[in-house]
Amino acid sequence: MRAFSGDRLLVATHNAGKLEEITALLAPYGIAVVGAKELNLPEPDETETTFVGNARIKAHAAAKATNLPALADDSGIEVDCLDGAPGVYTANWAETPNGRDFQMAMEKTWSACEAKAAPLPRTARFRSTFVLAWPDGHDEVFEGKAEGQLVWPMRGAQGHGYDPMFQPEGHDRTFAEMSAEEKNTLSHRADAFAKFVRIFEG
Repeated sequence: MRAFSGDRLLVATHNAGKLEEITALLAPYGIAVVGAKELNLPEPDETETTFVGNARIKAHAAAKATNLPALADDSGIEVDCLDGAPGVYTANWAETPNGRDFQMAMEKTWSACEAKAAPLPRTARFRSTFVLAWPDGHDEVFEGKAEGQLVWPMRGAQGHGYDPMFQPEGHDRTFAEMSAEEKNTLSHRADAFAKFVRIFEG
């Protein structure tokens, strides 16, 4: 594994919630974080059918544009009774002409489960794939997941995305009912991050 040297890292996302999570996770390491939106970088088309493929697109595009190491995360929720959907298309399920509407996406997801008369618990998992790319084209991949189940109606006002309908395994609250600090010890992103931080150890 190539070690990371430096004190500044570009996070290749325009998602404010995701940037906030990653910034908090990196805070103890003294790494200054800058987001792609802050640098006015365009969002590349995510044309791959896997989390790692799309994360690679975002990380390499940002690293090439800025000459900085760039970290990208591609993540989503897989629902077992929907054969793993929405999966890599999680954000697409939330797209509207006026931006992303995750309440609509969660309603759509639960309705799809109901249409299948899927038994409870409706198991699901969040997946997260981190790709750290360097300007020379090298990259490292780190994958994480959080197992759990869907709940309805939605609960909680914290977090972002599908958090209000996802209850992690071994807990009776959704991610959206937890503090950011608690969620950041349990989440798919935290799992990927725990592997990623080894890169600072050389």
